[in-house]
Amino acid sequence: MALFARSSSFVSFALPMMVMLSSCSPRPRTLPACMSADAGPPVGVAREALAREATLIAAGDIVQCGNAGAERTAKLLDGMEGTIAALGDNVYESGSLDEFLDCYEPTWGRHRARTRPAVGNHEYGTPRAGAYFAYFCGAAGEPFKGWYSYELGSWHVVVLNSNCDDVDCGEGSEQERWLRADLAAHPTKCTAAYWHHPPFSSGEHGNNPKVGALFRALSEAGAEVVLTGHDHDYERFAPLSADGELDEARGIRTFVIGTGGRDARPFNRVKAHSMFRRTDLLGVLALTLREDHYEWRFVRDDGSITDTGRGECH
Repeated sequence: MALFARSSSFVSFALPMMVMLSSCSPRPRTLPACMSADAGPPVGVAREALAREATLIAAGDIVQCGNAGAERTAKLLDGMEGTIAALGDNVYESGSLDEFLDCYEPTWGRHRARTRPAVGNHEYGTPRAGAYFAYFCGAAGEPFKGWYSYELGSWHVVVLNSNCDDVDCGEGSEQERWLRADLAAHPTKCTAAYWHHPPFSSGEHGNNPKVGALFRALSEAGAEVVLTGHDHDYERFAPLSADGELDEARGIRTFVIGTGGRDARPFNRVKAHSMFRRTDLLGVLALTLREDHYEWRFVRDDGSITDTGRGECH
């Protein structure tokens, strides 16, 4: 599947959406050009998709207009190669077209061509997260759904929509059925997934049980890693089962990486099996994806490394 390719359904959505969003703005706005439907993926993403080793760089809770934090982490991206996973709440406060163009575009938008985003709750401050889907073009999946998958090196990567009050996340939902079919169609040794709301978190919002059916489907398929944001901190959990029990052999290692630019918030009650956590930093998580294992390192905005490790594929 060609990454970022535009379908006719996307074009039929995007053009009227761009007009609608621009008409709501106090001045006419023009979105950055979408890639040609025939152009295929950007060179850097295409190279990573074909390589046996790849890098996935992740953070969420990124840009607030007037807050310098996103520029600090964007400078990290300037010097890092890899595919970027923007983990939702990519721009505050309402995910409007003006916010994307005025505040996201000059910072993390410098790397839009290699970004595979997930949608957060703040994007839904604009009806149906319309500005998010228009800004990221076909890279955000089918408009208004927000789930899709792609290949990165030898890994299969799944992106889901955890805004369960806006799209159904439960057992038997369209999204959960799609996820199970997608995993069955891609029986790779190594699988990663990401979305916005964490299934497990010691942060302000805590665990989100609404994503339980999605996490269970990934667990049953033997996925390795889930990346999330939402809480403005960094936290790493031990490999856990779908029921939140320690499972070193088959569990999924989950990360909360709400460190893309917004001000940090304190932890609440520390949850079981939380292995590492910090709330006084900004930065990104870099995952090196290899054929049978992965390595992680959290890179702070000053370039220092805070957390590192390695996990094996199931």
